[in-house]
Amino acid sequence: MPQAIIHLDLDAFFCSVECLKNPDLKGIPIVVGGSPDKRGVVAAASYPARKFGIRSAMPMARAVQLCPDLVIVPHHFGLYKTYSRVVMGLLKKTAPVFRQNSIDEALMDFTDRIEAWEDIIPVGKRLQRTIRNDIGLPASLGIGPSRIVAKIASDFEKPNGFTVVPPGEEEAFLGALAVSKIPGIGPRTAERLAMLNIRTVYELRQKSEMELTRSFGKLGHAMWLWARGRDSGSLNPDRGLKSASRERTFATDINNGARLETVLSELCVTISKQLQKKNLVAGTVSIKLRDSRFNTRTRQMKLNPPRNEVEVLERAVLKLFREHWEPGEPLRLIGAGCGRLQELPEQLGLGF
Repeated sequence: MPQAIIHLDLDAFFCSVECLKNPDLKGIPIVVGGSPDKRGVVAAASYPARKFGIRSAMPMARAVQLCPDLVIVPHHFGLYKTYSRVVMGLLKKTAPVFRQNSIDEALMDFTDRIEAWEDIIPVGKRLQRTIRNDIGLPASLGIGPSRIVAKIASDFEKPNGFTVVPPGEEEAFLGALAVSKIPGIGPRTAERLAMLNIRTVYELRQKSEMELTRSFGKLGHAMWLWARGRDSGSLNPDRGLKSASRERTFATDINNGARLETVLSELCVTISKQLQKKNLVAGTVSIKLRDSRFNTRTRQMKLNPPRNEVEVLERAVLKLFREHWEPGEPLRLIGAGCGRLQELPEQLGLGF
């Protein structure tokens, strides 16, 4: 029997938790993040807010321009982690094989638990109903014969989506999608594929494994599998990540402190999401500054205890920047990073 995989994604998770705290926020455009007056950035946006073009990592000032009636809610990361543990605890008890991908996503393999593949469908419906009725959170589920298909399916018809791709329908389901819809194919890889006239998964599937491997190495082999709805690698969590960093190179040197701090804040949002996706916390944060003469310097500080919340990373990174950047100094590159990564400590449940 083909694999029976469920991918679950908690819809607009941070915002959904805030709506549980304050039901008056339901159905209106809200974001979780910092103040626009302090160059804050959007950490999460509700679906009504997304209709205005608001997205995560966007400067809060820009989000307010797009939606003047936007409601800004401060972070409550401890509460988000608690709700996450409640949901993930439920899933882990239910699924014979379970992997948490991030604070709001998980994969489950029920292949050895069911007698016929179609039996996975009522299992998924019960999970979605329990999370909605007992915990109060909306979730979208994707069900398929592979992890990659289930992951992509969970992104359909959000929020409260429920998309099933039976065995044998993987290629038809994937064919018309843009290659960027495949997790693992980022913007740069999508651009390289476009240069080869490959824009859809169907077009990607027309290339041989040898052609893709020759052009993209190991990633080419993985893309050859993904285009056919097949997985690369195993379901075991990746524990090998030791550090996480992001940087931005400017077309022209920048000496505006406010703009440089905004860029650092955006980088912190991306790094925080990466750490949460891997269930990791950072013991150190660092910055990287490169001036117009290509002189590069880095500075680092400890976090005690280790953390992964965007507000904590942002506060530490900006502190380093303000201490080690000379006002008016032009920079061609700026970066932020985290090191000494370790698994997320246990959190208390809600008592359900």
